[in-house]
Amino acid sequence: MYNMKVNIAGVELKNPVMTASGTFGSGMEYSDFVDLGKLGAVVTKGVANVPWPGNPTPRIAEIRGGMMNAIGLQNPGIDTFCSRDLPFLEKFDTKVIVNVCGKTAEEYCEVVERLGDEPRVDMMEINISCPNVKCGGISFGQDPKAVEEITKEIKRHAKQPVIMKLSPNVTDITEIARAAEAGGADAISMINTLTGMKIDVNRRTFAIANKTGGVSGPAVHPIAVRMVYQTAQAVSVPIIGMGGIATAEDALEFILAGASAVAVGTANFRNPMATMEVIEGIEEYMRRQNVESITELIGAVK
Repeated sequence: MYNMKVNIAGVELKNPVMTASGTFGSGMEYSDFVDLGKLGAVVTKGVANVPWPGNPTPRIAEIRGGMMNAIGLQNPGIDTFCSRDLPFLEKFDTKVIVNVCGKTAEEYCEVVERLGDEPRVDMMEINISCPNVKCGGISFGQDPKAVEEITKEIKRHAKQPVIMKLSPNVTDITEIARAAEAGGADAISMINTLTGMKIDVNRRTFAIANKTGGVSGPAVHPIAVRMVYQTAQAVSVPIIGMGGIATAEDALEFILAGASAVAVGTANFRNPMATMEVIEGIEEYMRRQNVESITELIGAVK
């Protein structure tokens, strides 16, 4: 009765709810709790061209309203991912979005090319918040020119639609979004974590070894909604909204602000069933509001 389907860059999802990269493994880790086939999409943890060891520990800290992490994109590399994780996901009727990370354009493109030969991969999400080693440690995602250039380069090598994941640690998010669109991005996902710091006053030391980390959870939600709304006014490509989603109401805020789909992240750690509850809650909202299609709600805020 209620049509939950959404279309992202030509890929149809059965509903607008997916997982946020880095909070759901590659699906295997949550499959005892969640029916992956009910998700709009599984978004995998970041995958690099070679295994990354990640940052030293401690690298997670609890904060008021969420958490902070500096995992350092630890991952087993593309070879293990393709031989272990993709075959597992074959079992489920859901879309698969692979998050790609790298330190240089060449590293990104190496992974993108490899994934182009994998039929189980429906889309790729490019994490441009990784430090760009060739530019003095500045993230790709903080420089509009670099965003446009890396997007163009990845699109040259990609066979699947490309989603550029934007960093919120910028002065004007719309400038970055326009650059990604100009580079040929098929969609945008936002926001990645906000940079923060926590200090253990009793030990007089940093709570995480990296000193700074990415803040996520309910505390960032209003900021993320604002950025999605601003970006929806600035670009025409679909937006996947994320940042502090724990309930259907949280997700609906993003959709009303202009997101075509949403991703649940930090809430998965506290409640492994969070994605299922969000899907059910959105459907219940549509019933109460007599909304026949979820697309009626995209950008419908007044």
